[in-house]
Amino acid sequence: MLAKFVKVEHSVFALPFAYAGALLARNSIPPALKILWITVAMVAARSLAMSLNRIIDRRIDARNPRTAGRELAAGKLSLRAAAGFTLLSLAVLGAALSQLPPLTWYLSPIVIAAFVIYPYTKRFTSLCHVFLGATDGLAPAGAWVAVTGGLTWQPFLLMGAITFWIGGFDIAYACLDLDFDRAEGIHSLPVSLGAGPALIVMRVFHVLAVALIAAAGWAQGRGLLYFTGVAVAAVLLAFENALVTKNNLSRVGTFMTMNGFIGIVYFAFLAADVLTH
Repeated sequence: MLAKFVKVEHSVFALPFAYAGALLARNSIPPALKILWITVAMVAARSLAMSLNRIIDRRIDARNPRTAGRELAAGKLSLRAAAGFTLLSLAVLGAALSQLPPLTWYLSPIVIAAFVIYPYTKRFTSLCHVFLGATDGLAPAGAWVAVTGGLTWQPFLLMGAITFWIGGFDIAYACLDLDFDRAEGIHSLPVSLGAGPALIVMRVFHVLAVALIAAAGWAQGRGLLYFTGVAVAAVLLAFENALVTKNNLSRVGTFMTMNGFIGIVYFAFLAADVLTH
């Protein structure tokens, strides 16, 4: 029940880019123990973020036909159990960070604050999609700090890529709730612009995401395999965009599977490039 509550399987979206941040930071494969603690921290952080989102949005979710079946909104899971899981996720995150460089611990309040703030952004700004993307984009920056103990400008290229990638496909999901959001006074780009123009913004975001992923590789002197991976990811992302139009949103659900696959493909080419240099 708790695994469904936070959709733990969706950690696959953040993990490849967290690992990418770790590999780009070292230009080599980090030690296995370091990868283990990065993995634990990322899964715990994502579980914490999702749990907070579900708790804060539980009343909105209950009124929305698309989300009314979610565990907390439908009463399948108690608020006390959800709060307990949130505290457990926070504790596991803290334990993982204690095994990583001190800077990860010092920066963690910023990350946790982003988790709390994001669910409220849809209540006052149409740029909530960008905030979601930026929150997910903290993953590679955090992994960079985890393997180097410091923070430079390079991981912000990958953070920007994830901001536009995740923010873009969140726009498509918001199109599914367009009528509900208008009625409830919830902010989104589809509400502000209409579904058609919002999907154009999604495509612009995804072009920017590909450009920033390429820039991240260029900044670290990556080779042909890396940029081949960027090209493959770009083709897959273009295919994903072609699945959705303002008159046909029926295939938005495939975005979850496609995005997980794109992240894995990108990381696989990056790892191959690192291993062959």
